[in-house]
Amino acid sequence: MTRAALIQLTSSDDPAANIATVRDVLRDAVADGAAFVLTPEVTNCVSASRTHQREVLRREGEDPTLAMLREEAARAGIWCLAGSLALQADPPEERFVNRSLLIGPAGEIAARYDKMHMFDVQVSETETYRESAGYAPGDRAVIADTPFGRIGLTICYDVRFPYLYRALAQAGADILTVPSAFSPATGPMHWEPLLRARAIECGAWVLAPAQTGAHEAARGRRRETWGHSLAVSPWGEVVADGGTAPGTTFVEIDRAAVDDARAKIPALTHDRAFTGP
Repeated sequence: MTRAALIQLTSSDDPAANIATVRDVLRDAVADGAAFVLTPEVTNCVSASRTHQREVLRREGEDPTLAMLREEAARAGIWCLAGSLALQADPPEERFVNRSLLIGPAGEIAARYDKMHMFDVQVSETETYRESAGYAPGDRAVIADTPFGRIGLTICYDVRFPYLYRALAQAGADILTVPSAFSPATGPMHWEPLLRARAIECGAWVLAPAQTGAHEAARGRRRETWGHSLAVSPWGEVVADGGTAPGTTFVEIDRAAVDDARAKIPALTHDRAFTGP
């Protein structure tokens, strides 16, 4: 069994202020026995202003949030998922990247994944997103080995594309991570069912640390997010729900539950070739 901690944040658009908050919460999680700590999407900066992002975001090697998380992981000897960081891309790409980074217990970067599916939607008359205008999509699925299981990395809107999760599970992923900043317009109806479906289809643990609440913004419109960080078992049971307040939700990850679920329903081995439509 491995004790995992899902950190739920209300990040602002000030990376320096967010760093102090994340460091304190992470240290508390470690003190409570967490061996794997996960943060939500855009841990370092929640902002709807591209101008502001260009001023405060850094490239991966220069990002202070990542540097802090690597330092804390090494200090505590834990695994840490920087759920995602908004980063400047390497030239010639002028857009940003939304990158999830798995950090090992020596502070090394064990895996990195750039969000593949862009949130280009109009969920209401007043809420429109064009993520592809500011972020370059990734094009590579990523898995990483840890002592407590093989992890498949995804981010937020990816959860609506089950083929990605099936590919990760068929490549051996036992744990699927879905750090998110989910919209409150879709959260009440879609958040839990989507995460449970991915867990059931894949017979895998789903860990989804989330942003929550109203996010302070010095520039641009203020974002709101749904919260409810979830941990879902390989059988589809919600075993932990972080509610809507910032904080930490703990869950005990049992690798044997993956084998049990897949033995009962071995659907990952039952694919059939077909033609059409």
